[in-house]
Amino acid sequence: MARMKFICDAERCIECNSCVTACKNENEVPWGVNRRRVVTIADGVIGQEKSISVACMHCSDAPCMAVCPVDCFYRNDAGVVLHDKDVCIGCGYCSYACPFGAPQFPANGTFGLRGKMDKCTFCAGGPEANGSKAEFEKYGRNRLAEGKLPACAEMCSTKALLGGDGDVIADIFRTRVMRRGVGSEVWGWGTAYGPSPRPQEKPQASAGGAANATNGGTR
Repeated sequence: MARMKFICDAERCIECNSCVTACKNENEVPWGVNRRRVVTIADGVIGQEKSISVACMHCSDAPCMAVCPVDCFYRNDAGVVLHDKDVCIGCGYCSYACPFGAPQFPANGTFGLRGKMDKCTFCAGGPEANGSKAEFEKYGRNRLAEGKLPACAEMCSTKALLGGDGDVIADIFRTRVMRRGVGSEVWGWGTAYGPSPRPQEKPQASAGGAANATNGGTR
């Protein structure tokens, strides 16, 4: 089955924040929680400014899953890292372990007590029944069960943010890089999914061997 992944093309992101707005509207995210945010590097520096849309990358070897003391995290059949809010104790270990700052903790109560952890679900819901009211209230809309992609990726006007089958979006980005000749670095891809395997180089024939092959191997 396909493994769902995100890619953000920093050469295309224009910091419009439509992905952030789409996520909040589609999932009715609690106030103060940002499942997705846009980070700008070297802001204002001509020729060096880059913007990147950041959220949970649904890592193949997710550090949040490794450090959770109550094992509230799990991975579904599509490779999406999800969590059970009924099991979460709000300890915050996942927040320290995540290199992308994905885990968010809404402030509950008068004195801002830490609540249950909230994060990007790749619009895949949670452990409750697909499309149920309980699932929507806890985790937001389950668009994957409806055959749709995450709202953030669908709303991106420049298609800088891609979400879906990891092999498909990797091919799309590879084609872009080949056409423009620059921008081969994908922020977060290597950290979340590991280094991409490089094709083995074929051994080059020597000059003498090439001449023999041209002449049919005869002198």
